[in-house]
Amino acid sequence: MTVARTICLGFLAVITVGTLLLMMPFSTTSGNWNDPIVALFTSTSAVCVTGLSVVDPGTYFSFWGQFFMALLVQIGGLGYMTTTTFLILLIGRKFDLRDKIAIQQALDRPGMSGSNQVIRSIIATTLIFELTGVFLLLPAFVPTYGLDQGLWLAIFHSINSWNNAGFSLFKDNLIGYQTSALVVFTVSGLIIFGGIGYQVILEMYFWLRDRIRKQTKNQVFSLDFKVATSTTLLLLFIGTIAFLGIEFRNPQTFGGMNLWDQFLLAWFQSVTPRTAGFNTIDIGKMTTAGLFITIALMFIGASPGGTGGGIKTTTLRVLTSCTQSILQGKEEVLLYERKIAISLILKAVGVLVGSVATVILSTVLIALTDPKLDFIQILFEVVSAFATVGLSTGITASVSTAAKLVLIATMYIGRVGVLLLMSAILGDPRPTRIHYPEENLLVG
Repeated sequence: MTVARTICLGFLAVITVGTLLLMMPFSTTSGNWNDPIVALFTSTSAVCVTGLSVVDPGTYFSFWGQFFMALLVQIGGLGYMTTTTFLILLIGRKFDLRDKIAIQQALDRPGMSGSNQVIRSIIATTLIFELTGVFLLLPAFVPTYGLDQGLWLAIFHSINSWNNAGFSLFKDNLIGYQTSALVVFTVSGLIIFGGIGYQVILEMYFWLRDRIRKQTKNQVFSLDFKVATSTTLLLLFIGTIAFLGIEFRNPQTFGGMNLWDQFLLAWFQSVTPRTAGFNTIDIGKMTTAGLFITIALMFIGASPGGTGGGIKTTTLRVLTSCTQSILQGKEEVLLYERKIAISLILKAVGVLVGSVATVILSTVLIALTDPKLDFIQILFEVVSAFATVGLSTGITASVSTAAKLVLIATMYIGRVGVLLLMSAILGDPRPTRIHYPEENLLVG
């Protein structure tokens, strides 16, 4: 079995186990067996760290159901191979070559050396950020809900924030805390760091450590770090300004609030599509322009190595750099004075084409199964599922069973990745030594 098939089947196995657990009577507040479609949809959404839900998790699921959801989100955020490798480390078994290759492909690393150290660093980083999120959220939840429930709310929302899932135990998600700077900046901070990638966080840590120790050694940041941080900051800035400009007169979202509260709403709305799914406004009441900008941000998504989805910030930068090179008449694609390999350009194009094809196919299928829905609502739901975001205009629970199954498949494809799934289906690509003659073709 190829590594790609191992990863894809691993996610399916976790989804299956999660479905069985969420179907149990002790997972629901009613004490009855859960609807298989609801359990499957919720399990897929949790493992794929999406956050879309056909029920209200806070009232529909019991504590154990919510616990299983948080556990599935944690496994999904870390990734099947990372979780499996961590368990291998716990039982003391050594890595074989197959394990190292699987970790390399799952984490998209350039080499196989130091796999166990990477896994330990990922687990440690996850625990540090999630525990920090819990302590920061406690003052917001405990005074209202008491210590026990407030602690669980802080744990659940911290896990979902770091893993970019977006499940909330509040009926209105985080709308009740839309003007709470503590909740807004804590959740958005976890979303950003969770989606920016472990490698970027580690590079940032080493840079800060050297500054604190006053070491004069100049650290050279990797291209991944430069592209991920610069693109993330640019998208956050553009998103905040765009939502402020578009929604500030909308009485159902931003209208009537002071400038600071509008900034909090715009900031959070620019963060959450990248790809968390929490919302501090009613998404269904946004303007069409606001919805379309949200769709664009969701489709771009987070950075490689993080817990978010989408086509990734690096893919966007490679494609925009290709366009820039063409307009400037250059034959090489450059990023920060580094040449981008043809193989990476082809991979970026493959990701874009595969992603667009998946979104188009899913949108057409749901338009056929639920013809009464507006196109913008269908497109929003599909992109949210594919990019593992979890934002919704409010139609998730009301769509047909066939549409739910389409969204389930879309979430799964978005989580494992289009190229990895195709590799699992078609098998590993075989290099060829046959070279064909070039010929010009009219393009554009």
